[in-house]
Formats: sequence, structure tokens, C-alpha cells
Amino acid sequence: MSDITLLLDSVAHGDARAAEDLLPIVYSELRRLAAHKMAGESAGHTLQATALVHEAWMRLVGSDQKQWQNRSHFFAAAAEAMRRILVEHARRKQSLKRGGGIGHDELDESAIVLTAPPDELLAVNDALDQLAKEDAAAAELVKLRYFIGMTMEEAATAMGMAKRTAENLWTYARVWLHREINKDRR
Repeated sequence: MSDITLLLDSVAHGDARAAEDLLPIVYSELRRLAAHKMAGESAGHTLQATALVHEAWMRLVGSDQKQWQNRSHFFAAAAEAMRRILVEHARRKQSLKRGGGIGHDELDESAIVLTAPPDELLAVNDALDQLAKEDAAAAELVKLRYFIGMTMEEAATAMGMAKRTAENLWTYARVWLHREINKDRR
């Protein structure tokens, strides 16, 4: 059993010290994944990688559900937390765009920004809920790749599958999502 898995088990059993010990171990990986996900877009977005990681951490550790079986389960929960945060941010931004004029506060890392426009992120999120009903593994892979920005190899490892299997699943998920998102446009 890895150090992360042991600490996750201790956190699940209410050990506050274990949560303190866990953060430095997973923080750099969460931060790297969030930065990768959010880098490279136009200026003007207010959500930064550090804020995303901190909010996800607070949701993970502050939630009643802390029954992570292992490292991959924890990072899947982190992917879901980041997904929800990004979707909430996109919805807020979209509502401001429609009635806005309200200024926004910059957080501390202005060079790191969201990679997807709010409309795209919301469309993917909505379609992802449908995909999860059909193929939970494909939906989980999309969360890890699209919402966190894991590489194919990282996502395959996190899900406990061969890279080639993950690549095939990714191809299927992308085609499925494309069809789902564009079905109303035909």
C-alpha cells in the first residue's frame, strides 16, 4: 500500500493529522494538473490554478464522504471536485456576461487562466452527465483529461488501465460527446 493510500485511509477514519500530512504529498500533483488545465488561454479569466486546487482540497477534505480506497480513487474525486468548480465558475461568468458590468477580483496568478470558454465547458459538462449513464469509465476519463488536464498516461494510471485501452476509450468518449453536443445544431 502506498503512503498516499495509507494517509487516505487515516483521513477517512477522522485523523486530522493525516489530512495535514496528505496535503504536501498530493498538492504538487494537484497544482501541476490544475496549472496544465488552465494555462494557455486569453487574459481576463479570474480563476487560477492555485485557487482551483485550494477550493478542490477544501471540498475533498471538508466533505462528509472521505472514503477513498486508493490514490486513483482520490484523484478521481479531485477531478470531480475541479470539474464542479470550473462549471460553477463558467456559469457565474456566463450570467455576468448576460447581465454583468460587475468587475471581478483577480487572484494571485494572473498568467494562469481557463482553457475553455464557458459555453464549451457547460456543454461538455451537460453531455458528460449523459455519457456517465452510458459508460461511467469513459466519463471518468473525460473528467481526468478535460477538466484536470491529465496526460493520457497519467489518466490511464489513475484509472488502473493500460494506456492503449485509455486511448481507445478517449476516442470513443470524444466522438460520443461531439455527437451529443452537436445533435441540436443539425
